[in-house]
Amino acid sequence: MATKIGIRQLVEFVLKKGDLVENKNSQNTALAGARIHRQIQSHRSTDYESEVYLKKTVTMNGQDYVISGRADGISMTDNAALIEEIKTSDQAYEDLSENTNDLYWGQVKVYGYLLLQDEAYDEVTLQLTYFQVTTEKVTKVKQVFTKSQLTKFFNDLISEYEYWLKLRADLRKTRNKSIKQLSFPFPEFRSGQHELAGAVYKTIYLQKRLFVEAPTGTGKTISTIFPSLKAMGEDLIERLFYLTAKQSTRHVAEEAIELMEKQGLHLKCVTLTAKDQIRFPEEKDLLPEDNPYMVGYYDRLKPALKDMLTNEDTLTRPVIEKYARKHMLDPFEFSLDASLFCDVIICDYNYLFDPLVYLQRFFTESDPENFFLIDEAHNLVSRSRDMYSAEISNQPISNLLKLAKPDKSQPSEDLQKQLKKVRRCFKQIADELDEDEYISEEAPEKILKVLRKFDEFITEWLQKQKPSELVKSVQDYFFDCLTFVKIGNLFNDSYCTRIVIDKQRVIIKQLCLDPSDFLDNSLKLGSGAVLFSATLTPMDYYQNILSGSDNSLAYRLPSPFPAQNQDILVTQYIQTTYSKRQYSEKAIVDSLKTLIEAKKGNYMFFFPSYGYLRQIEEVFENACPEVKIIEQENEMNGIAREEFLNQFKSDPKETLVGFCVLGGIFSEGIDLDGNRLIGVGIVSVGLPGLSSENNLIRDYYDQENGKGFAYAYQLPGMNNVLQAAGRLIRSSHDVGIILLLDQRFANSRYTNLFPAHWQNYQKIRSLPQLKDEIDRFWESNSI
Repeated sequence: MATKIGIRQLVEFVLKKGDLVENKNSQNTALAGARIHRQIQSHRSTDYESEVYLKKTVTMNGQDYVISGRADGISMTDNAALIEEIKTSDQAYEDLSENTNDLYWGQVKVYGYLLLQDEAYDEVTLQLTYFQVTTEKVTKVKQVFTKSQLTKFFNDLISEYEYWLKLRADLRKTRNKSIKQLSFPFPEFRSGQHELAGAVYKTIYLQKRLFVEAPTGTGKTISTIFPSLKAMGEDLIERLFYLTAKQSTRHVAEEAIELMEKQGLHLKCVTLTAKDQIRFPEEKDLLPEDNPYMVGYYDRLKPALKDMLTNEDTLTRPVIEKYARKHMLDPFEFSLDASLFCDVIICDYNYLFDPLVYLQRFFTESDPENFFLIDEAHNLVSRSRDMYSAEISNQPISNLLKLAKPDKSQPSEDLQKQLKKVRRCFKQIADELDEDEYISEEAPEKILKVLRKFDEFITEWLQKQKPSELVKSVQDYFFDCLTFVKIGNLFNDSYCTRIVIDKQRVIIKQLCLDPSDFLDNSLKLGSGAVLFSATLTPMDYYQNILSGSDNSLAYRLPSPFPAQNQDILVTQYIQTTYSKRQYSEKAIVDSLKTLIEAKKGNYMFFFPSYGYLRQIEEVFENACPEVKIIEQENEMNGIAREEFLNQFKSDPKETLVGFCVLGGIFSEGIDLDGNRLIGVGIVSVGLPGLSSENNLIRDYYDQENGKGFAYAYQLPGMNNVLQAAGRLIRSSHDVGIILLLDQRFANSRYTNLFPAHWQNYQKIRSLPQLKDEIDRFWESNSI
């Protein structure tokens, strides 16, 4: 299988030079850009063909490389040929840098060379069509090149890239050889692991999507990465993306790769860290033209890549930072450039799914050599809604005007004028409404129109300003406005507009109710995907909402641990609906007290909100003053989180109870194995709080499939319950009790959602019965 090299990738790597200039101000998105392309293409002549795929196989050092790309448009007659390259951006054409222009023309010159290899023309006309988004101004520039000119250009390009082609080939050869010799990095497969690995390999082979529910302890990470690498060694895929929602799961993937490296695996793996986390402290608040890590970036990039790639395999954050400092490169951009040479890319969901920050290096067009592993896929439901939603408010404007007013300069006066235009639009919208909340199926075109002009003004205004408190505040609001406009370009039938008026504050939100089509388009950028989690019940819900209902496979693994190691107890004598909460306090506290008094150890109690948590905690403290209690706080940084978890020690000398929130940082992604946790109490069925937005989601799915309440409330809540309960049994030696405190759990609407390893649950009808069952369990199980 020949190595595929994209034309844009080739041209940018060879021809990019000079400073790193970040493009933060573009209102463009991939979908908006595609619409502009289609709009321009639709006005071309009948002999014009859009999106023409061109390729050429180049043999070097005994290896084949396919140089390929898609020309925006080609027009051919008997006597002449024209190739059009369409580019869109906010900048005026005359303001483009020389290097940017060179890159644009370099790309279309490669298309010209490829066309002339297959067609009997001596020359070709190349046309650069540039669309300035902010003004909709179109600039057309034409140049005529002969076959010999383009042949020389292409050969020079390839000659300079030869070292990197050979490096990639050598790396791939080493990689595949090591993968073929790689065996599973444990003496034997756990129960279900071999079957899961086989299902993943088959999914890659068939180029499908697979949804996997694999209970905690199955070893999902190694069971998905190992067969994916085996498929890579057989040239079924070229690049593996491991996408996660949390930092902790990224570390698990890194550890899996490291484990296989100890078994002889040799490949390049990079972990992408968020820009604001990995950038060096001294870069903060520096303009790009003053940042030594950006000035001359591309002149130092290739030596740095050569240095790192010849000396390192696993490019974690510390490794990236080490070589970035050594070669004076911005570490975030350096990690992205290094990823082009990597076989495994571990990164956040955003880099594939977010329309604002996706990896343009890989995801400007579909590539069947990409494959996606999506960890903790249940998190993608809410994350994707957030990615495709945006809100804007008039609240920051007053403060911006106060900051700008003392400055009597013309730029400040111009800024105030533009801010007042935006504020006036908010007021007009508010004045037109009779209620404090308004819902519409239409896009908020009035504010979008004003914000587009505002963004255009601020783009130019910021370029002339020096750093200040005003500039920083303006930038923050500007980026919010940009995001709102970009999401406005995506607005379709899966959206609604929600306007809330609170005194003088006006909030306008574009809410994505159903992100499945967007997720589907993102997943089509690769040959397939495996979406896995310990909780994907019911499977059809996740397949529907995560874009896999029509073309995906489903696989559910049994728990690898003995069922008798945990006791699932459902208290039928407790009601936690909002109207009953004050009457059930004593029953809840008595039940929790019964749970912890049976055996000294560490426990976690989970609640649907901080308010309810503190309500029960106060009563519990009075009933159990001798028990040590720790509470999850609203905001906890990494250090506070670690201090909280470190108190759950093995073989404790006293009982410890952690009061936590369902869906919070301690309800998933943590491992308290052995006897660091012996009991979990879950109060209520975890329904999200009633809200206008959740009701909008409910109403949308009521119309779509008649399951509005389940999709908006019940299933997200139950997922939080299952995740929290999953903290208890982490290995075959763990033993403990899950206490479900809400009579609704005994209803078939919920028991039908219980995983297979919960089927031995018991209904508890009284406090004495609860005490007897807990005592019986601990008599028959000891840690």
